[in-house]
Formats: sequence, C-alpha cells, structure tokens
Amino acid sequence: MSIIRHEFEKMNVTKIKKAKGNKKLTMITAYDALFAKLFEEIADMILVGDSLNMSFAGKPDTLSATLDQMIYHTNAVCTGAPKAFVILDMPFGTYNNKDQALTNAVRVYQETNAAAIKIEGGEDRAHIISHLTSNSVAVMGHIGLMPQFVRSEGGYKVRGKTEEDTQQLIKDAIAVEKAGAFCIVIEGVMSDAAKRISEAVSIPTIGIGAGNVTDGQVLVWSDMLGFFESFKPKFVRHYMTGAQQVKDAVSQYKSDVQDASFPAKEEEY
Repeated sequence: MSIIRHEFEKMNVTKIKKAKGNKKLTMITAYDALFAKLFEEIADMILVGDSLNMSFAGKPDTLSATLDQMIYHTNAVCTGAPKAFVILDMPFGTYNNKDQALTNAVRVYQETNAAAIKIEGGEDRAHIISHLTSNSVAVMGHIGLMPQFVRSEGGYKVRGKTEEDTQQLIKDAIAVEKAGAFCIVIEGVMSDAAKRISEAVSIPTIGIGAGNVTDGQVLVWSDMLGFFESFKPKFVRHYMTGAQQVKDAVSQYKSDVQDASFPAKEEEY
C-alpha cells in the first residue's frame, strides 16, 4: 500500500470552501485526545460525531447522545489536536428551533474550541442554519440518510433512488448553502444523485456512502480501522484489522504474564 504524504495545512472555513474543485477533502471522526492527536496532521477536518454513542458507548443508535457528552468529547479532541479543524456534531433534540439551536451552539463555542457545528436537515432546517450563521456560528450541513431520523423513518434508508427524491436532495443542498453552511455531508445517497447534488452547490460536499463523486469523504475511525466488529457497512473500507490486532496483542501480553517473561529484567527498576 502506498503512503501519500501531504504537508500539513491548518484548515479554516475559507480554505475548506476554496477546496471545491481543487482538492478532495478528508474528514475522520475522533472522540478522544489520543486518536485525535494521531489524525491531527493528516485529516483536513476532525468530526466529533454523535456516532460515538454507538461506537464508544455501545448504544443501538445516536439518538440518546447528549450535548454534555458531545462537549466533553470535543474538549478531549481539541486538547489532543489543537491544530485541527474540529466540528461538533449537534445531537438529537438540541436544535429543534432556531432559538434553542443558537443557545446550544453558543454554549459549544464558549465551552470548547470547536471551529464549527454540524446539524442534520435540508430545506426544513435551512431557517435554523441561517439563524446560526447570521450569529457567527459556522455550520456544516448534513443531508441524505440522516441517522437522527432513524426511528421516525423506520431504519437507515438509502436516498436518491428516484428522480423525485434526487430533486428534493438537490433542493435541500441548495437551501443549506443559501442559509450559509460552509460544507455539506451527503450520507447514504446513490452516487449518480450525489454527483448532481455536488454540482448544484458551490460549497464542498463530503460523502459517506455516496460514491467518489463528492468533494471529499468522511469515515468513522473505528469502522475504517477495523475495530467495529458487529457489521461492516458496504461503504466502509478497512485500512487495518484493528480489532484482531488488539486481541492478538492482549493475548500475547496475557501469555507473557503467565509464563513470567513479562516484565523482563530490563523492564524492572
């Protein structure tokens, strides 16, 4: 496997918007200082995703994540990766209306060093995004398959399968851009539809399960590094077998303890 190295460039909203048509953006999730530090000078953006409720807390979906949890983990990520462009994923129920959204977004900015927040929704949430951006909050949008809608929609459903749905997604993206978002996540969308959505807006689109036609990609770190064993989504590529490597290492540790080869003389005081 070839390793492509890039000179690190600290990102900001302006640089991210200018990346469209010039370079593909890379985003990855992180929930703690340790992994954030590892990703800091590689990824363009680090998302403190509400996916932590599943991969970190073991819950069946993201809906029970709280703002307190998101702020806690965002502070850890910002501490570990102070040079990174960090985005806090606003959890379910924290932006039901524009006043609630602004109150909670202000709290995020006051209590963390997050550069931006992310919220799910298209035309229906455009007025909320507009209220946030007009009050100096940087917003990343999220359209397509939206995990916070999993219960109301009866599961995780791929979008953009029909012309009607594709047209709605295009309207959603345009509305989110007009509301002032600097970037849009497109999740679980047919690649042909994702291409049309990306072409319809002048801000970058970040795909996850939307093909390689978007302006960048995002993956959950525990998925891409092979730590999450329950299932492998179709859109995930494993870049290492993390779970098995950890199990092998801990098994070796146990063996070394049992046969007294650990600690060795050079590991004693």
